[in-house]
Amino acid sequence: MFPTMAEEIELALPIYIGEGRAAWWMSAQLAAKRLLDVAGALAMIAILFPLLVATAAVVRLSSPGPALFRQKRWGRAGSQFLCWKFRTMYLEQGALVDPAALQEMQARGVLLKLKKDPRVTPIGRLLRKTSIDELPQLFNVIAGDMSLVGPRPLMLHMLDPYPQLREARGQMRPGITGLWQISARENNETALQMASYDLDYIRRFSLWCDLKILGRTTAAVFWRRGAY
Repeated sequence: MFPTMAEEIELALPIYIGEGRAAWWMSAQLAAKRLLDVAGALAMIAILFPLLVATAAVVRLSSPGPALFRQKRWGRAGSQFLCWKFRTMYLEQGALVDPAALQEMQARGVLLKLKKDPRVTPIGRLLRKTSIDELPQLFNVIAGDMSLVGPRPLMLHMLDPYPQLREARGQMRPGITGLWQISARENNETALQMASYDLDYIRRFSLWCDLKILGRTTAAVFWRRGAY
């Protein structure tokens, strides 16, 4: 019998950052990565500040509720942090989704992801397609909770069933973008769908790899691959 995806991932663990390379070299690479994160995030905030302010105003005016949304996500070394995004959903969702079905999916570590999600506001749909909703995560980068590039910051319930995978991913800060985001962005309902990309990124990590991912992210956002 062929192994399941979960079994294949389990067989691949444990993994380590930059496997096979000298520890001092990887320490230098990680220090340079942090400098790139802070400098890059500060530069982007300065350049995009008018867009950030305008987006916050539009979100506030388009539907009742705050401009920003925060949610606990898994971070580095098993920590949890509040991930910031522009709000893209209605606050009052009522009977837009079945609460029992939502709870059942969360218990299985599955993310409810609908192409025409009734919970998403019209402006929220545009923000998701353009990835503008994720720009507040630049402040998470400055705070040290996230990186510009890394594994996706997943909701708590998505990694609860996979403690080994959670530990492996936790070797690096989660990223605003990453190998999964530019390769298979549409496959995002479970942690296992992203796992092979996340683990491959951690194994192959280098500053050059981060720079290439940042470059390819521009194209992925422009073509709106997997965004809805």
